[in-house]
Amino acid sequence: MTSLMEGVSQPFLMAIDGTQKRNLSSKEQGFNYGFNASPDGEWICYHEDYQIYADHKKGGQKRHLNTGNPFDFGPSWSPNGTELLFVSGEHYHCHPTIAHVTSGHIQTIAQRGGYAGVTFLLDVDDFHEGSSDRPVWSINSKSIFFTAQRKKAMELLEISPGNEEKQLTQSLEGESHYHPKPSPDGHWILYGGHRKSIRNLYKQHLETGLEIRLTHLTQGQAAMWAHWQPQPAAKSSPITLP
Repeated sequence: MTSLMEGVSQPFLMAIDGTQKRNLSSKEQGFNYGFNASPDGEWICYHEDYQIYADHKKGGQKRHLNTGNPFDFGPSWSPNGTELLFVSGEHYHCHPTIAHVTSGHIQTIAQRGGYAGVTFLLDVDDFHEGSSDRPVWSINSKSIFFTAQRKKAMELLEISPGNEEKQLTQSLEGESHYHPKPSPDGHWILYGGHRKSIRNLYKQHLETGLEIRLTHLTQGQAAMWAHWQPQPAAKSSPITLP
């Protein structure tokens, strides 16, 4: 969990009954959040003052995955537990980046084409002016899904390291897509679409390209933050830091 205590945000590990709480950050000050646990539950990652770190849950193996950029945000573990996906660059000008936790190899694998990575100007009242629109892993850890500006729209795309990106949506000028989520079986991608000034949810079959609209909202309504019902996690590979 991430806790805000006396103005300091830091990640903690604790038993399910709330006991044995332990601070997983080595800093008493600073801005720490974005906590994410590895699939096997043995490792954590988070950003500390917008820099990415990984550490064993018992502590003592903290590693800075240094991109050389001032803004690294939103790390998530690959389903096989070997790599981290996050955005890196400058605030509102950052791009999908993968870091191998063991080797430390870091690669920016796509460009967002001027997209700030935030879904601004919600169609209904919200407590926050926007929502971070981050890249996500495919279920098999071989590719990522992300949103980016292509021509005059925000499109949904898929890319794997070393390959050309595949554009999954074909939008009219001014339309946008956000918050992609692959299905647990890997056959579908769920996402939001801002079309004709209304936000609805869609899913697309990745093999055939068939798109199905899931919500049918009207002006002044919005659908966001969709999630699939989870399935048991696949077995992940162990990590050994040199």
